[in-house]
Amino acid sequence: MDPRQHCLSCLERDPPAMLEAALWIAAEHDPRLEPEQVLRDFGALLQLVAAGLPQLPPAELAQPLLRRLNELDFHEDDEMPLRPRAALLPQVLATRRGQPLSLALIALELASRLGIPLVGVNFPGHFLLRVPTADHLLDPSSGRRLYTRDCRDLLVRVQGPQAELKAAHLQTASPGDMIQRLSRNLSQLHREAGEFLAALKDAERVLLLGPPSMHDHLVRADIYQRLDCPQAERYDLERALLLCDNPTQHLQLAQRLRRLGHVQPLH
Repeated sequence: MDPRQHCLSCLERDPPAMLEAALWIAAEHDPRLEPEQVLRDFGALLQLVAAGLPQLPPAELAQPLLRRLNELDFHEDDEMPLRPRAALLPQVLATRRGQPLSLALIALELASRLGIPLVGVNFPGHFLLRVPTADHLLDPSSGRRLYTRDCRDLLVRVQGPQAELKAAHLQTASPGDMIQRLSRNLSQLHREAGEFLAALKDAERVLLLGPPSMHDHLVRADIYQRLDCPQAERYDLERALLLCDNPTQHLQLAQRLRRLGHVQPLH
C-alpha cells in the first residue's frame, strides 16, 4: 500500500489508529519517513508522561496529562508565518511545537495508551479536548479548562465579535473528522508556503475523508489554478457550484466558470 492507503486503512481499524494515520500523512510528503519507527520512539514519550502523572482515577487524569506535556515543553507553535511543520506529526514530536490539533492527536494517543478517557472537539479555529463526563473543555496547548463563557470568548477571538456559540461548535470529533481537519490544515499551510504540489496532496485527501464541501472543492480549484491545470480547475468549480446554496456565491462561481471558458479534453 502507498502512504495514503495506509492512512485510510488506519481509520478503518477498531479502534482507529489516529496517530499512525497522521504519520502516514507525513510519509506522503516525505518518502524517507518510517512511521513504524516513529511509533516505536513514541514509547519513550509515553514513559516520560506516565512517570509525572499523579495517583488519581483515570477520569481525573486528562488535565494532568496535558499539563505534563506542557512541562515537557509541548506548546502551540506561535511562529509567524506558521509553517507546515506545525501540522506534520513527526516534526511536532521532534520540535514539541504544533497546532492545537497536532498537540491534541499526541495527547489522545497517550490517553488511549494510559486508559484515560479523552475525546476531541471540533471547535472552530482552535481544536479542543473533553473528558466525556466533564462540564468543561480542555485546551490541548496548555491544559487550561474552558467553560461556556471561555468558549464564547475563544470563538469571538477566532471568528470576530458577531460570532455566536452553537451546539455544533462543541460536538465530539470522530477520528475521520480529525484526520480530515489535519489535512485541511496542511493544505492551507502548504499553500501559504507556496508548496502547491504538496497542498494538492492534502486537498485530495480531504475529499476522500468525508463528504465534500463547496469550500473543499474551491480550495482544490485554486490549487489547480496555481498549477495551470484548467480542466481540473473547472471540474472542481463545477462541483462547488452544485454544492453552493448562496445566490451571490453561485453567481460568482458561474462567472468564474464562464471566464475559464471551454477546456479541451487532455489526450
